[in-house]
Amino acid sequence: MLLCPTLLWSQKRDTLVPIELQEILLNHDKNRFESHTSPAPVQSLSGAQLKKLNSLSVADALRYFSGIQLKDYGGIGGIKTVNVRSMGSQHTGVFFDGIQLGNAQNGQVDLGKFSLDNMEKVSLYQGQHSEMQQSAKSYASANTIYLQTKTPKFEPGETYQLAVGVRSGSFGLFNPSINLNYKINNALSARVSTELVSAHGRYKFQYSNGVYDTTAVRNNADIRSYRVEASVHGQHKNQDTWNVKYYHYNSERGLPGAIVANRFARPQRLWDRNDFLQADYKHQFSERYSVKVRGKYGVDYSRYLDPEIVTTSGFLENTYDQQEYYLSLVHTYKAKSYWTLSLATDVQQNVMQANLYRFAYPKRNTLLNVLASDLTFDRFTIQTSILSTGIYESVKYYEAADDFQEFSPTLLFNVQPFASPDLRLRGFYKKMFRMPSFNDLYYTFVGNTFLNPEYSEQVNLGFSWQNEIWNTVFNVTSDIYKIWITDKIVAIPGTNLFRWTMYNLGEVETNGIETNMTTSGKIGPEFNYTTILTYTFQESLDVTPGGNSFGQQIPYVPKHSGGLSLMLDYKAISLNYSFIYTGERYSQKANIASNYLQPWYTHDMSINYALPFSGKNPLKLGLEVNNLFDQQYAVIKNFPMPGRSFRLNLNYEF
Repeated sequence: MLLCPTLLWSQKRDTLVPIELQEILLNHDKNRFESHTSPAPVQSLSGAQLKKLNSLSVADALRYFSGIQLKDYGGIGGIKTVNVRSMGSQHTGVFFDGIQLGNAQNGQVDLGKFSLDNMEKVSLYQGQHSEMQQSAKSYASANTIYLQTKTPKFEPGETYQLAVGVRSGSFGLFNPSINLNYKINNALSARVSTELVSAHGRYKFQYSNGVYDTTAVRNNADIRSYRVEASVHGQHKNQDTWNVKYYHYNSERGLPGAIVANRFARPQRLWDRNDFLQADYKHQFSERYSVKVRGKYGVDYSRYLDPEIVTTSGFLENTYDQQEYYLSLVHTYKAKSYWTLSLATDVQQNVMQANLYRFAYPKRNTLLNVLASDLTFDRFTIQTSILSTGIYESVKYYEAADDFQEFSPTLLFNVQPFASPDLRLRGFYKKMFRMPSFNDLYYTFVGNTFLNPEYSEQVNLGFSWQNEIWNTVFNVTSDIYKIWITDKIVAIPGTNLFRWTMYNLGEVETNGIETNMTTSGKIGPEFNYTTILTYTFQESLDVTPGGNSFGQQIPYVPKHSGGLSLMLDYKAISLNYSFIYTGERYSQKANIASNYLQPWYTHDMSINYALPFSGKNPLKLGLEVNNLFDQQYAVIKNFPMPGRSFRLNLNYEF
């Protein structure tokens, strides 16, 4: 549980600490309350805490959550995906302001694309979110990551807020950003957030082929991208609320490829363009009954160029285009003061095109229905849900995958066993089903139409304890879990980031323990501190009967991992230190010496200073040092990560 509970102390108006600190502390308290009473394990980062942890993107921030393996292929432009509790990226739904994100590339969400500059809160729910007004798609993932973007908040008399910033540093990084909030009237407000990322991506690394050692430079790891988000928010006196958001992301990057056979450079290129328009509307008919409608239209485009492969028309150049249409309706009815019912229906259509010879041109229609119940008493909460998933596949050419209909039950509980509210027990059981994605089935160099659907079952039991002793807030959580996966789909990268091998691993069993401890307090009137300690044990074994790798750890899952973070605030200065450790792993199914990957760890530090400036707001200066001791390591075999790097940040709000 990665939270920062903090004692509330009044602030003098003449201090250099920004006034917004009070709001951030309140947000931390909300996170602490949710994680304590939620029936499913919750980890959250919000407010200024996101800015303190040396994080450029959402993927960087998720490193500090327990139970997550971040697959990072190196550098600022490297693709970054997450694997929660060894279940695979496909079992983790990523929700952007309550609506799920999709991606035409690899069937996964590249979290490196999503900047923290416009992010208010990042949360991980293992099992599922306990919110009763969530969409049916929220129930259809084994784990969910929620990205909540910033919304305009104005003080009396304010009509606009403008924030500008620039970040620069190693790898030729240039990262300016502009954020504007505008108050249209008392019921309407708007926000625009835009950002540019440019970097050459070159960095030195050490390489050994078993005969000699050398220092080489990582090439073709450059990136140039820009992001634009525009939103309008409405909140009316009749309690109706609505939001409309447009998102655009465009990037060109190099794919540096794996370092194999003494080859250090690859020429492949990748272009991504993502656009979506989404909206949600909530109407409260009465105190008991409300309706929430969500909708989205999205287009994902990717272009891949490989000069090493020559076809009759020139270099190999593939383009992929996916459209998504989505509509969700959720009814919520409060039958009793302690009993809430929810009925959610989602309809989604995905269509994919490509410029490939003999491409199938698939279309998938998905219908999801969920009936959920929530019983909440003073000391006991129990939630149940049943999800109906219908998937109907068709193709323009050749043969489509079979249609499927499945029912997936979930049971969650949270109980206070004693009179004291300090200790609460929680647990859940969840059964899930997922079809292979378009990428799994139809992508060139990737697709495998013989893949079987993947089934999973999870059992989780844990506790949350929190207390305040000697002006220090303690928060300790621990969960044990067991996961069964049948016909697990595994993706292993090939010589470059666009060619993968997909296969069914058969049966996988995971036994795990996650433990998190947070302490936060105050020494004197102006010195605040927070410490965060996390540890994860995961034994994820291939238990396929008769398999060659029976009883061996599956690829890229460490048995031991954890981290330590320390945050100190004194007047206008904040100092932050973090340590992240990932234990030994194997890059293939066979746990043999040639597939062995050594443990890796990094030390990161940052210092921030609020410099008095003209007007009431300070100029915020920040210096970050990542991988302080210049450790040479690779998260993915043959994809070396950067050594020591620096970033300088400047931010000012008008």
